[in-house]
Amino acid sequence: MRGARFGDRLLHLYTWLVILWLSSPIAVMILFGFNDKRSKSNTTWQGFTLRWYGELFDIPDLTVALRNTLVIALVSTVITVVIGTMLGLALGRHRFRGKGVTNFLVFAAISTPELVMGASLLSLFVSGNVPRDANTIIVSHVLFSLSFVVVTVRARVVTLDPSLEEAARDLGATAWGTFRQVTLPAVMPGVLAGAMLSFALSVDDYVVTSFVNGSTVTFPLWIVGAVKTGIPAQVNVMGTLIFGIGVLIAIANAVAARRRT
Repeated sequence: MRGARFGDRLLHLYTWLVILWLSSPIAVMILFGFNDKRSKSNTTWQGFTLRWYGELFDIPDLTVALRNTLVIALVSTVITVVIGTMLGLALGRHRFRGKGVTNFLVFAAISTPELVMGASLLSLFVSGNVPRDANTIIVSHVLFSLSFVVVTVRARVVTLDPSLEEAARDLGATAWGTFRQVTLPAVMPGVLAGAMLSFALSVDDYVVTSFVNGSTVTFPLWIVGAVKTGIPAQVNVMGTLIFGIGVLIAIANAVAARRRT
């Protein structure tokens, strides 16, 4: 019995150590957003200040890059959620010719290295004489994040009880009414999870975007370009705010799911 308790405590300690290790980069980013640096480099702690929160948008190029990232992420997420939800419903509920191939392509897109996907998309746009700009970034982000939405929605759909929809139709609900009042609320947790994942992947992406961006600069591209001259503390502040908003959305989603349960 004592051996089992010691093993449980050791497992708990190991789990917390792993969590701390994974969280340490985020903690450093947040901490150095308050660093009162006096040089271009933001790698040495020189004192506490809130100055960078007040000067958050004082670097025009960085502000434009952040705006581009958020707009691209929002547009690509909306498109991905609409298409991915429909495809997830089809794969989870219906049998049709080519379903096995479609499932294979969905998981193949997830396992494809970003370098390969970026190079293939670049070849596609160049071959088709498509100018590379924010639109090609949106198309690319939809393509690599679509599979994640499909998988999350499909996983939710396969757990639904078909009798609920049958009961709604027996009570006189139309096909659209059944979908809007029964099916969609039931799969909404999967849709929201897929949307959050799609948005995070879009904001975070560097590799694929670097192939198809043209002259459009996003937040990750700007950061990599600024490494040689020194990353300003505003980058830490923006990263902190994005992380904080993501945490708040995740908490709100969890609370809403618990209330529904």
